Amino acid sequence: MEPEKITIVEGPTPEFDFVTQPWLIGMAEGISLPYTAHCVVRTFNGQALVDRCLNAWRSGRDTILEYRKSDGLKESALILAARAGEVEEGQVLQLWVKLEPDPQFLTEQLAELGFDEDEDDLDDPETD
Repeated sequence: MEPEKITIVEGPTPEFDFVTQPWLIGMAEGISLPYTAHCVVRTFNGQALVDRCLNAWRSGRDTILEYRKSDGLKESALILAARAGEVEEGQVLQLWVKLEPDPQFLTEQLAELGFDEDEDDLDDPETD
């Protein structure tokens, strides 16, 4: 099935903030370490976009955020949760997404967990 796509047509590249809420990390489980992030984007009709996400999820489809990075290349992220809101400037859409982490991010996360990339901890599960 085709995923539902929410595309940012104009405006800046979304700023993603790393999140640590356990429910989000659990939703992003998979074969790789998840990089779960939150962003807020301006919109004209946030509730309609949330409804599109809900309808896609109810039908078993993924919802994808499409945007352009600062270098102009297209990028996408799996949307895990969405919420519409209002600020002084107008409507916003809060999105929690699963991003593909870059190698530097993975190295930092493994270091925080106590793994040293020079050690054999990752190769030998029997090592304490």
